Amino acid sequence: MVTNMKKLVIRYTTLTILALSIFLSGDKMAEAADLENTLYIDLKYGRVVVELLPELAPNHVKRIKKLARNGFYDGIKFHRVIDGFMAQTGDPTGTGRGGSGTNLDAEFSKEKHVRGTLSMARSVSVNSADSQFFIVLDDSSHLDGKYTVWGRVTSGMEFVDQIKKGDKDNNGAVDEPDVMEKVSVAADSKK
Repeated sequence: MVTNMKKLVIRYTTLTILALSIFLSGDKMAEAADLENTLYIDLKYGRVVVELLPELAPNHVKRIKKLARNGFYDGIKFHRVIDGFMAQTGDPTGTGRGGSGTNLDAEFSKEKHVRGTLSMARSVSVNSADSQFFIVLDDSSHLDGKYTVWGRVTSGMEFVDQIKKGDKDNNGAVDEPDVMEKVSVAADSKK
């Protein structure tokens, strides 16, 4: 009986150690995820890590990475932030009317606009997305199938939540808005 108990304790200990090592290596595996399809958005509050979704929106992901690599997004304001809805950025003029000058055709999908989704902003024309995008702060199913989803926050949503909110009576316009300090593709990043 004692021998069986010892065997059981050894097996249990071995399985526990194995499970713990798998759990701990999961963080390293997440860090070693597809760095070419991982975006870092550095805010004054901390780093937001975004998984890019080229299988949903290949042209949008390609454009976002090109703009990030060119430094286009560095210092860009969150010009429109509506508490409980979304935080919009990507306009170099900070007015909501600017962009990079290149429109993209819509790449709509069945992906849901849930908390942490990144999606392209656009005008009433479905093919008017350019450089502006938004991060969904709370599930927003009314956007599903109408805006191009291209990414999802995998860590740092607590930093997104700290972005200064705008005036609801003024369509979320923000006085003295927060900025994206630096946006980079993880494969190019030093840290």
